[in-house]
Amino acid sequence: MIHASNIALSYGKRVIFKDVNIKFTPGNCYGLIGANGAGKSTFLKILAGQMDPDHGEVFVGAKQRIAMLAQDQFAYDESTVAETVLMAHARLHEVMAEREALYAKTEFTEADGIRSGELEAEFAEMNGYEVESEAATLLSGLGINEDLRDKKMKELEAGEKVRVLLAQALFGNPDILLLDEPTNNLDRKSIVWLEGFLERFQNTVIIVSHDRHFLNQVCTHMADIDYGQIRVYVGNYDFWYQASELLQQQRQDASRKADAKAKDLKEFIARFSSNASKARQATSRKKLLDKLEMEDLPASSRKYPYILFKAGRTCGDVILEVKDLSKTIDGVKVLDNFSMEVNKGQKIGFVGTNNVAITTLFQILAGELEPDSGSFRWGLTMSTSYFPKENRSFFQSDKTLVDWLSEYTPVTEGESFARGFLGKMLFSGDEAMKKTSVLSGGEKVRCMLSRMMLSDANALILDEPTNHLDLESITALNNGLKAFPEIILFSSHDHALMATVADRIIEILPGGVIDKMLPYDEYLKDAGVQEQQEQFRN
Repeated sequence: MIHASNIALSYGKRVIFKDVNIKFTPGNCYGLIGANGAGKSTFLKILAGQMDPDHGEVFVGAKQRIAMLAQDQFAYDESTVAETVLMAHARLHEVMAEREALYAKTEFTEADGIRSGELEAEFAEMNGYEVESEAATLLSGLGINEDLRDKKMKELEAGEKVRVLLAQALFGNPDILLLDEPTNNLDRKSIVWLEGFLERFQNTVIIVSHDRHFLNQVCTHMADIDYGQIRVYVGNYDFWYQASELLQQQRQDASRKADAKAKDLKEFIARFSSNASKARQATSRKKLLDKLEMEDLPASSRKYPYILFKAGRTCGDVILEVKDLSKTIDGVKVLDNFSMEVNKGQKIGFVGTNNVAITTLFQILAGELEPDSGSFRWGLTMSTSYFPKENRSFFQSDKTLVDWLSEYTPVTEGESFARGFLGKMLFSGDEAMKKTSVLSGGEKVRCMLSRMMLSDANALILDEPTNHLDLESITALNNGLKAFPEIILFSSHDHALMATVADRIIEILPGGVIDKMLPYDEYLKDAGVQEQQEQFRN
């Protein structure tokens, strides 16, 4: 068990935590959620002992070991993959090193014999004879093949390093496991493996993640950071979302009743404060009003942008015809005679092991890239808006957000329209005058979505739109895409977005293309699809 008692933390005048008391118990998996800047990663560091709070303490059971997913990809560059995993258990690693040095001696003294016996007993107690097998199983499950295990970490690609660091965190059956965004850079197969591992894990797990499906699959509780506190809900993310919506509605109802009561009191005070016979009642009501206003409900730190796509016109009968598109990038053929036909109302989710192929297809359909061969044709009624995976070129200037968005607003609208639109996308007040050059990744995505909404296009093309977004923005985008009645072509690693928006799945694999009129979850379970996947991979 791990227990945080009276934790408080502030940055200047900004309060992050105020007297937080929370217990995390064995056998449960807690999803730690909250708005950007609420302090999710900071709280994990406090629990791990990597950061001290201003006030309060963290209590951990005697002899219990905490493991945390390392965020520094370069910390183990000079160690091999296998060594990096074993280093998770510091004491075990020390025993192994001393044991190896002892057995390497040419002359073995009586003291060495006594010490070796002590080391062997401790080694066995820590299940040391099975550690290499356990490490190999973890690495294999996360897609790190045997040929990589003797390489140094600095020789691995960034995505491979993340998988090794995740194996390190999982290694040795830690009593308390802290994971900050563990699904980043994992493919679907590795995520499914991790879900299964955590479902079987018997100790305490605390996770920060923006992957709603992952949280639904593994979490038994949600720990919500809001109002400077952490409130625990029993259940997964979907249950928390429904419960929080109900709580928010109750808060709004209470606020409306308080406003109505305040209005009545103010009217009475204004009407009778100068009336001698009613003066005592007016004074009494003034005290009630002061008390009522002092007990205003706190504002939530959680905010949802307003995302709603509107088509300027409905689609005609001809939507999109693609025939035999081919394209080679850096000497590699990423599209090979790709063909498809899109019909009215379809929302197509693109998946596959080669993300470059999907991005290339979208760039061609958006008119940003020419194919080497083949053709495509949009219908006469069609207009498109494209959300690229890489948006750096849109933010090269030093314009304010108002000026930037004004380039995409209707000519009949002025600055007040742009400011109002930005406010709905969580850029209110002075935020609207920020320079585009200083925007965060999530802020840039919200700007690009604003641009798309103003286009009135009836065909949306989105390449990984949830990258850099928080859970609130992902939820708002998800709802906006579900409500859009026309054409959507999109790719995403967000399982929930794919499962709730797409009604057709196109998977681009090195050996061919699978095209099925199925929702995503049914696609994943379809035996025919799995057979085709094996054929194309072989």
